[in-house]
Amino acid sequence: MDTDHVNKDHAQALIRAEAGVAALAARRSDRWYPQFHIASDGGWINDPNGLCYYHGRWHVFYQLHPYGTQWGPMHWGHVSSEDMVTWRREPVALAPSLEQDRDGIFSGSAVIGDDGRLRLFYTGNITIQQRDENHAEELYEAQMLAEAQDDDARVFTKRGVVVAFPEGAVHSDFRDPKVWKQNGTWYMIVGARSARERGQIWLYTSQDLVSWEFSRVLYEHPDPDVYMLECPDFFALRSDSGGMKWVLCFSAMGSKPCGFMNRNANNAGYMIGTWEPDGCFQPETGFRLWDWGHNFYAPQSFEGPDSRRIMYGWMSPEASGPVPVQQDGWCGNLTLPRELALDKDGSIRTTPVKETEALRASQCEFGRVSLGAEEQLVVAEESAGTEIEMVIDLNRSTAERCGLKVHAGGQGSYTYIAYDDQTQRIVVDRQAAAEGGRGYRAAPLSSESLSRGRVALRVFIDRGCVEAYINNGEQVMSSFSYPVEGPGKSILLAERGTMEIESLTVHRLRGIGLS
Repeated sequence: MDTDHVNKDHAQALIRAEAGVAALAARRSDRWYPQFHIASDGGWINDPNGLCYYHGRWHVFYQLHPYGTQWGPMHWGHVSSEDMVTWRREPVALAPSLEQDRDGIFSGSAVIGDDGRLRLFYTGNITIQQRDENHAEELYEAQMLAEAQDDDARVFTKRGVVVAFPEGAVHSDFRDPKVWKQNGTWYMIVGARSARERGQIWLYTSQDLVSWEFSRVLYEHPDPDVYMLECPDFFALRSDSGGMKWVLCFSAMGSKPCGFMNRNANNAGYMIGTWEPDGCFQPETGFRLWDWGHNFYAPQSFEGPDSRRIMYGWMSPEASGPVPVQQDGWCGNLTLPRELALDKDGSIRTTPVKETEALRASQCEFGRVSLGAEEQLVVAEESAGTEIEMVIDLNRSTAERCGLKVHAGGQGSYTYIAYDDQTQRIVVDRQAAAEGGRGYRAAPLSSESLSRGRVALRVFIDRGCVEAYINNGEQVMSSFSYPVEGPGKSILLAERGTMEIESLTVHRLRGIGLS
């Protein structure tokens, strides 16, 4: 490979991408632009990529289309932070510039090699137009490597293909490498759509991060409707009691809705089980959703320097229906960073990282609150980012539904986050949303939390989205919520009965430096 020529072409592609982002940012509307969630200055973003801690800074890369607010030729955007609280924008990191990635720099991960240098693994994409009566597209995808040339991870040199497209063994989809080191061996997993069109995860091994050998199919999804497992992730979690399990994560394409499950176009979740390096993953649980909201997909995790397992997800626009934010020069944002922890009972809790508390600029303590039937109480004016912590006493409440209306504004619009006593679930209901997709989602409560008779909610309200953490991360719900322009309100509400709240605290949040 002519390295000088490659670097020159890539540098020119990055300059064009920066100009594209700047042009969109110049006309950006901030009516729904996030104050404390990561988003591009302009353009479309999707999956979080390359998450890592490198030379004293946290790095988040993400899928970026710098020339429009809809999905297009993918690049990698980049932000970094010293404290995971205040972030700075970095130059676009990767752009299509090689024959093998000419149609997109698809998702991937980051590792720090034995020489201390940061490496990015990504999927290079070529889209081939099939000459048949359906004019179908076929993807030619290979796993590729880029190496950081500086301690700030601003300049990368592409090293080309390290795992070629396995002709004949996969249908077309073969992407999203996740790489880690264990017991002296480097491992890579890749999501695949097999020749029989079954969703699989493939495992590779290496000693030098350059030469990779196929090991085995780590996992095949048992549902024949699931044809592809995107954005795979695989890691071990150890509980405080010392137990250790392996967690296999994937975003399942083709799964059908069933009851409250799989209501989004594609659904991201995980299975808990066991694994030995010479064998296949052995699941011990069924598929569990990472997030029960309307807009969550393609999460990726990494291990921080303090051994915490930290995850970001993509708040994905609606697969069907209106996406009004696309008129505003930008589209899509990431979730808050979340810490994953294995409970002694074998379940996983997902909570905002502790650094998130540093966003709190002020707070108001309400203490205990009692509401009568159909009574409402304004608890926050949402002129800035807002976090609300509340504990509902179910044993002393009689309401059929009770909770919090957020983004409540003109024309009677709001999004409702509530406990539904008839289903015994937490719902995010957007029937009265001002704009964008509507519908509701419902997250289950464990029998233990129901027997305790209390539900703890921690709700983050940004300009155009909400995240609700239930019972200290027992479940999470992430949804876009587009209010009418102007400051909204957060309002407590009890329907057809009373609501008793043990404690209520409202925090005003500052921005993360990107808006």
